[in-house]
Amino acid sequence: MFLIVAEPIDLARVTAAVAAQRIGATVTFIGTTRDHNDGRQVIRLEYEAYSEMALTEMRKIAEQAKQQWPIEEIAIVHRVGVVPLGEASVVIAVSAGHRHAAFEACHFAIDRLKEVVPIWKKEHFEGGEVWIGSQTGRGQDCRGQTTD
Repeated sequence: MFLIVAEPIDLARVTAAVAAQRIGATVTFIGTTRDHNDGRQVIRLEYEAYSEMALTEMRKIAEQAKQQWPIEEIAIVHRVGVVPLGEASVVIAVSAGHRHAAFEACHFAIDRLKEVVPIWKKEHFEGGEVWIGSQTGRGQDCRGQTTD
């Protein structure tokens, strides 16, 4: 399952997409919008995507993860449009026979998504707005470290 959606992400549907009796672990990453960033009070976030290319890149990330770790399935869903504070903007689910592979692959998938998938975030804050993401050449990995 690789989707770009305009409505709230259905977590149960995403995790069901990777479920199977042969797996022993499912790891899910849920990226939610927060009310602050860089010392600013965030009012709302808005996402745009080049959907066709984004889906292609998501599939590539899944293939790369499957080549590096013994995982069974991976699902990636990203929301576009205005995403209210506290709601999920991205969900990644990975299933594997064992937890280590699922954790590692999920970690890889969110970091790689932020690096290569053409999805852009517009942060609206008190006093202005700014685009954040790959089109600026700077982003953050899942540990909050700046990437170039």
